[in-house]
Amino acid sequence: MTEPLQIPPLGLGVWQTAAGKETEQAVEWALEDGYRHIDTASYYRNERSVGAALARSGLPREEVFVTTKLMPAHLSADRELHRSLERLGLEYVDLYLIHFPVPGMTGRHWAALESLQDQGLARAVGVSNFGRDRLRKLGGVKPAANQVQLSPFHYRRALLDYCAEEGIVFVAYSPLERGRALEDPTIAGVAGRAGRTPAQVMLRWAIQRGAVVIPKSSNRARIRENAQIFDFELDADAMRALDALDTTGGTAKARG
Repeated sequence: MTEPLQIPPLGLGVWQTAAGKETEQAVEWALEDGYRHIDTASYYRNERSVGAALARSGLPREEVFVTTKLMPAHLSADRELHRSLERLGLEYVDLYLIHFPVPGMTGRHWAALESLQDQGLARAVGVSNFGRDRLRKLGGVKPAANQVQLSPFHYRRALLDYCAEEGIVFVAYSPLERGRALEDPTIAGVAGRAGRTPAQVMLRWAIQRGAVVIPKSSNRARIRENAQIFDFELDADAMRALDALDTTGGTAKARG
């Protein structure tokens, strides 16, 4: 089995972050606070702003892991990645993902992504919103990563376990449930006992379950808070309490 792709375990997601000042500031603040992983997509329409912030950071290119995604409605992955690279101001991305599966298109796109990796335009290629069954149907190179919603409330245990067994990095989007779960009594109780914030507890839970997390925020204090998750560990009782919040039945599906 090939070694899993090494992705910084904490990244900044910029979904629904407005292009221009909001995205640029969020990325700049994240990089200042030690983030070395930025996740965007052509669909987000803020790649150019991400690129501007990366350029101003002065960080060596190899120190920042950049992910973007192919909108699968487009017929040419090659053309779309070149457009993304132009907007980002980069010669390559570290990870290029098919944003979601489209019946009849996935095989064609996957073959194109393999070619883009061979050309050095993407260091690694993967998918997003793919359940276990769709992952099994992919031919050719095994995806390096699968980006799927994961939190204590969406604990897709069977999918997470499958990805771990196959050496596919599980990247958790919406690990904070878009802020809706931060006042949940179980989350708040665990946070109080740990002396941490609810957001830190939710992110730490995902890290301990083996996922990479990409919380989204454009608030400087929250960006900094979200980074402070590597100096504590949740105990077994806390993990069990958080596991019990799952509403998916431990599904192997990417959605639902």
